Amino acid sequence: MKITTVGIDLAKNVFQVHGVDARGKVALCKQVKRAQVAVFFANLPPCLIGMEACASAHHWARELQGFVHTVRLIAPQFVKPYVKTNKNDVADAEAICEAVSRPNMRFVAIKSIEQQAILSVHRVRQGFVKARTAG
Repeated sequence: MKITTVGIDLAKNVFQVHGVDARGKVALCKQVKRAQVAVFFANLPPCLIGMEACASAHHWARELQGFVHTVRLIAPQFVKPYVKTNKNDVADAEAICEAVSRPNMRFVAIKSIEQQAILSVHRVRQGFVKARTAG
């Protein structure tokens, strides 16, 4: 069974991975520890991978693109309608996998290290301006 689409719910230590084949049948549903993520996806044939957009998602997207996978980042508000049950890691990974396969889904551009660095500088500066003008 060839996995064509994967949804990853990112976390601190354990990532939840949900994969489906070309017919949409569940082919993979497992937890992967942070240290084993790179090895796990290096051994997986090239596929479409979806993640919710956050700072660490950009890092993982760059890493996984190095393994010839197609990576798409989705804003969290676009994933929420696809969550079928209570919010947990397994349901989130399944919802991400479902959302990334939609043809009219909007995706977030993957940022480079330099882009993320300059954004963090802007956020820090904005915090200083807000603190200075408060009160």
